[in-house]
Amino acid sequence: MKLFYRKLGEGSPLIILHGLFGMSDNWMSIGRRLAKQHTVFLLDQRNHGYSPHSEIFDYDVLLDDLHSFIIEQKISSVKLIGHSMGGKVAMRYALNFPMRVEKLVVVDIAPKTYRHPHFKLFFAALFSIDPEKITNRHQADVILAEKIDNQAIRRFLLKNLVREKNGLFRWRINLKAIYLNLPKIMDGLRDTRTFEKPALFLRGGRSDYILDGDFSLIYKWFPLARIETIAQATHWLHADAPDEFCAHLEKFFSNP
Repeated sequence: MKLFYRKLGEGSPLIILHGLFGMSDNWMSIGRRLAKQHTVFLLDQRNHGYSPHSEIFDYDVLLDDLHSFIIEQKISSVKLIGHSMGGKVAMRYALNFPMRVEKLVVVDIAPKTYRHPHFKLFFAALFSIDPEKITNRHQADVILAEKIDNQAIRRFLLKNLVREKNGLFRWRINLKAIYLNLPKIMDGLRDTRTFEKPALFLRGGRSDYILDGDFSLIYKWFPLARIETIAQATHWLHADAPDEFCAHLEKFFSNP
């Protein structure tokens, strides 16, 4: 599948992969900062953002999409950053194509299977909105607020709601396909290989996605990994603490 992407800056190639319900646009501010020393590619993964929709949605096809993009761009070695679902894609890519990954950054996700109940809540809230029946974004926000108290999360989710030229709203994200394939996206690594290159796992101190008990699992597949914490950040580290987030990246990228 041919993915939509944004390209920033000049220098050694760096790819950023967003998480579930996300898109490349969420990473523009971070991308601009990293573009001072890199050619940054911000990808929309399938069923997200401006990339095509497909009923097939699992890590095999997400991995194939990424590899096809890297081949198409003639990238021989890349720094790879992945957040949440994008982090799981990045981990799998590093294990499958270690010769193409210079350094790996995984943002607030472990290589384990997740059973987070809030995803079901998110889908219930999103499916409760009929885009064809609302006339403004505030109406959609009011509907979401019945199930989701956190305004920042509602704002994040509603970035996927877009107004067409005819004035009607629609979902840019492929909600149905993602919902039907959610167990596959929650799945953990099952690979027998290891990635013997530098890897940085960044977690939010106010997030429960990477627990202390997950460290041994990370080292199992990524023995050279560094695991660092941004104390005041939630799951969305890059939005909560962009300066500290970029400082961790710059330090990691500058070391051999």
